[in-house]
Amino acid sequence: MIRLCAFSDEAADDLKEQADALIRHDVSLTELRSVNKKNVRDLTVREAKEIAAYLSGRGIAVWAVGSPLGKIPLAAADRAYLDVVSHVCELARALGTDKVRAFSFYDAYAERGRMLELCHAMAERAAQWGVTLCHENEKAIFGDTAKRVAELMDELTEWKFVYDPANFLQVGERAEDTLPLAARCLYFHIKDVIAQSGELVPAGWGDGQIGRLVAEYAAGDKTLTIEPHLTVFSGYAAIDGSEMKHKFTFASREEAFGAAVTALKELLAHQGFRRRAGGVYERQASSDVKGAGRHG
Repeated sequence: MIRLCAFSDEAADDLKEQADALIRHDVSLTELRSVNKKNVRDLTVREAKEIAAYLSGRGIAVWAVGSPLGKIPLAAADRAYLDVVSHVCELARALGTDKVRAFSFYDAYAERGRMLELCHAMAERAAQWGVTLCHENEKAIFGDTAKRVAELMDELTEWKFVYDPANFLQVGERAEDTLPLAARCLYFHIKDVIAQSGELVPAGWGDGQIGRLVAEYAAGDKTLTIEPHLTVFSGYAAIDGSEMKHKFTFASREEAFGAAVTALKELLAHQGFRRRAGGVYERQASSDVKGAGRHG
């Protein structure tokens, strides 16, 4: 069983327009990252409750908070940083979710012990709110390669993990070497990239082997969060200064978002998944799963 989710701020800044895009493309879950150009970390609890109420009224639930926790230099994170963690976790509960996406800090390769100590402390704070931190592999943080992510999985038993195929490719990893980690991950971010050029593309058009990811690791009970990065958007510019390369050009963010959702749905169909009630996708028992090709 597969559930579709998306970073709705890739479609629009305005909350209503984000909801419109999700409904238009039949996606009922969002990984909330920013609203009205305001990062989710900076919301008040009252604002979070208002957002949750509005989304619920339109049939949309918050799957996870797409927070930037841990996406700072390790040296900049002191004990006071745990109060930021507490605030984000309080926001998560106000938004109706118990999952917060987080990272394992920049400039942390030589400070493994300090990084682990802080990550354990962050998990303790999160647990006070009944929240689980979910680590995403990301360029230049400690957990950027398969080897270091596997280390974190062994050490940070209080955390869950998110598999992002494109982020692994962007640090020189091969999909065939990182895919086994998906079996140990709670959910997946769907983003694809052409390894040689670094160009971001819709799911199935790059080297992330997303077709294999879906076929081999998502057939049980998984959520796929669409995070296409097919065009520059406000939420990205606010937290990441790295260059974003694109193979295709779109007339608008909403068009790019629509292309990303459509590509994933086509990939799911190619792998024998069919939509059921409630926006859930299930694999047909007798489906004829095709080979790799564009949907590999």
